[in-house]
Amino acid sequence: MHKSLEDTHGRKASYMRVSVTDRCNMHCTYCAGEGCDFIPHSNILRYEEILDLIGMAVDFGVEKIRFTGGEPFVRKGFADFMISAAARFPKVDLCVTTNATLIGDYVERLAQAGIRRVNISLDTLDPDKFTRITGHDLYSTVRANIDRCLDAGMNVKVNAVAMKGVNDNELPGFIKFATTHSVDMRFIEFMPVGLDTGWKDDTVWRAEDILAQARELTELIPVKGSEKQHGPARMFTISGGKGRIGLISPYTNHFCATCNRLRITSDGSLRTCLFSDKVYRLRPALRHPKLGLPTVERIIRVASKRKPMGYELLAHMPAGQGVCHTRMASIGG
Repeated sequence: MHKSLEDTHGRKASYMRVSVTDRCNMHCTYCAGEGCDFIPHSNILRYEEILDLIGMAVDFGVEKIRFTGGEPFVRKGFADFMISAAARFPKVDLCVTTNATLIGDYVERLAQAGIRRVNISLDTLDPDKFTRITGHDLYSTVRANIDRCLDAGMNVKVNAVAMKGVNDNELPGFIKFATTHSVDMRFIEFMPVGLDTGWKDDTVWRAEDILAQARELTELIPVKGSEKQHGPARMFTISGGKGRIGLISPYTNHFCATCNRLRITSDGSLRTCLFSDKVYRLRPALRHPKLGLPTVERIIRVASKRKPMGYELLAHMPAGQGVCHTRMASIGG
């Protein structure tokens, strides 16, 4: 194993998010609100290149890879690619973030290949509101595929972007859903990422408010050490319930000091911080006949050393504007 990636703040990278496409079959307001000028396919990383990058990341000490989009299953052959990645890297924790509209036909095969965890985006339990948020009437499909993943023995995390005036009146329903289903129902504060997403400070449904409201509805029991086991999420079991509640607060209570993430965009750039537009282009070196992986490794090492503290970028954010101008679908979350 090569020397681990450690930045000037002493943080070591052990988790890498890889976007396989910036395309999506949905048009969620908070994600793709500024339009969709998609990256040309020739500029998207090939599956073989992604596997090479994963191999390098494993040598660096990365233990977890999450595939993201856009919507990963929009890309042709993604399920087969993920299965092949699981076979090549059996000791790596491979998982996927999806809107669950297209995963249905692949759930059993993925589970049999060893893919045990899936994150599913679902911002509302109201079918009509779902259509307004996403632009598509696919709520019943998502719910059916959540059940399919659970039936296959997968660990399912359901992520809702917490937005005032959008879903802040649905907490009782979300808690009931987590009580009756073996899922981690996680609320992620609406982040100031991208342009024309409708983000303002007063649109953020804050994690502490969610927690206070939830405790009025049910008994929540903190999961000890949940930040170590579940990354930035603070987890709570529901008394008498099958599932759990999670809170992720990147806006009001940053977790920069323990950030262990790197992000590879679908066009082959490295982003060391979600809140920074600074990118390091890997694809040209990766495809250059005389450069290749050794040069990519050097770029990643230099970039990782300079990894910023995201909360400092938030502190200098102009009032009412996003801290990052790249749309979330292009970053990979």
